[in-house]
Amino acid sequence: MPKLRLKISMSLDGFVAGRNQSVENPLGEGGMKLHEWVFPLAAWRAPMGLDGGEVNASSKVVEETQANIGATVMGRNMFGGHPGPWDKQNPWMGWWGENPPFHHPVFVITHHPRPSFQLAGDTVFHFITDGIHSALDQALRAAHGKDVSLGGGASTARQYLQAGLVDEMEINLVPVLLGKGERLFDGQTDLHGLTLTRTVAMPAVTHLKYVRS
Repeated sequence: MPKLRLKISMSLDGFVAGRNQSVENPLGEGGMKLHEWVFPLAAWRAPMGLDGGEVNASSKVVEETQANIGATVMGRNMFGGHPGPWDKQNPWMGWWGENPPFHHPVFVITHHPRPSFQLAGDTVFHFITDGIHSALDQALRAAHGKDVSLGGGASTARQYLQAGLVDEMEINLVPVLLGKGERLFDGQTDLHGLTLTRTVAMPAVTHLKYVRS
């Protein structure tokens, strides 16, 4: 059965983004620190069209999260751009340039309708206005038997967790403190059947894999 797989980086004090997120600073103050561990890796660089890079124990984790993915679901915050209705005169096309690293359909959950559009590498962005269940149903159909990757932002990921729809969760726990920002587990006391099955510890990050039992 295809799975919904969440991957997300988190600070030691539980934040997945810093305070004062904006179009200019989408990860918030200090939020980039949560992802610095992955930028040097060859496994991250290759899908971005970049040569070279390091190989270490985190490489296998990254490769595993990339494998067998046929579609992605994300929230409006992860797709980015200004809040509110879309600017038809100057439409936001995402953070990833003309050739995003997905190379499959991406379903963006939003309150504001927008036509689908395609970029290079077979990445097609669809905008879903009728909730998380509809987005997941459409992503599973588009994935043709492969798994669906669940991105952020925190609110979207939290909704799927609270609905008990996440089958696997990879938390990349980074040893930094952000103090304030947006938490993944804000108000939650239940992992909804997810159990820790694997830990990979590196100086810059600890990878915690949870699987539905």
